[in-house]
Amino acid sequence: TAALHISCLALGLKKDDIVWTSPITFVASANCAVYCGAKVDFVDIDRNTYNISIKALIEKLEVAKAQNKLPKIIIPVHLSGQSCDMQEIHRLSKIYNFKIIEDASHGIGGKYKGEYIGSCRYSDITVFSFHPVKIITTGEGGMCTTNDPKIANRLCLFRSHGITRHENEMTKKSDGPWYYQQIELGFNYRMTDINAALGLSQLDRLDEFISKRHAIASKYDIAFADKPLITPYQHPDSYSSYHLYIIRIQNLSEGLNKLNLFTTLREAGILVNLHYIPVFRQPFYEEIGYNNEDYPESEKYYEEALSLPVHTLLTDEEQNFVIESVLNFLSRQKTFIKNNSDKDLNGFQTIF
Repeated sequence: TAALHISCLALGLKKDDIVWTSPITFVASANCAVYCGAKVDFVDIDRNTYNISIKALIEKLEVAKAQNKLPKIIIPVHLSGQSCDMQEIHRLSKIYNFKIIEDASHGIGGKYKGEYIGSCRYSDITVFSFHPVKIITTGEGGMCTTNDPKIANRLCLFRSHGITRHENEMTKKSDGPWYYQQIELGFNYRMTDINAALGLSQLDRLDEFISKRHAIASKYDIAFADKPLITPYQHPDSYSSYHLYIIRIQNLSEGLNKLNLFTTLREAGILVNLHYIPVFRQPFYEEIGYNNEDYPESEKYYEEALSLPVHTLLTDEEQNFVIESVLNFLSRQKTFIKNNSDKDLNGFQTIF
């Protein structure tokens, strides 16, 4: 959140400027703009990737240009670790003159068009999160990456009270080697050395973590093939970090819906969750005023989506139990999949 905040400041976001982001994200992706006094609006999601819809973005930009309400910054969110279509968003930024902050809180270790997310080839800044539930954790904290030295310097300035020791940035000649000046209203957003050391110790294992998540996701894909669930679509340009494994369940019949599945799995001790409630549904943002009908794909997603466990410490036995529980729910009968051989993955496809 701090990284998103100072990224907005580093790009010059001011009161009454406009920021657009995805409604299917954690609230920090929008709050960071509000901290700066900016106005926030949302772009509906793509029905396959759940990231910002390019079609919806183009339509919204055309209307905003006609109304003289174009955004200063757009914050694409790489939901679950799958990159947005950054090349196209970057192309549009040159036409409509907006800056780009990639919210890659889920994306570390993922790739877009063969390059790691965070390369900033198609953005001004990329932001990562190291919250305890993320792929790499520092306990708390985050990181910004950029290819622009001026932006990097601004980020460092806002991270540490707005204080500089660089004479070329000072308003008058230095009084001596001890001298510093506060030239901006910055924040105490520095990560501690202890937190950073924890993060660095895990960075060497990043590829291992991502590989494990892909193995878990693949097993889910096989188990749920041809079942009445929507499993995560993977765009060919993207190599997801699989921070989340999101399924969608449409109302099949009475009692067969997301709420019932969520309750059933939680009662079985499986800590499923929802990522996320659309931001415009939050009371704080409802007071600002948004028309839910402007975001039909986001509303439909909220009705159907559910995140299954995909963390790297998930054992084969535990994952088999998750799969069994989901399939039992869909079939309304008991099976004993967890007693089958873990290698017999095709068995999951033929039970029902």
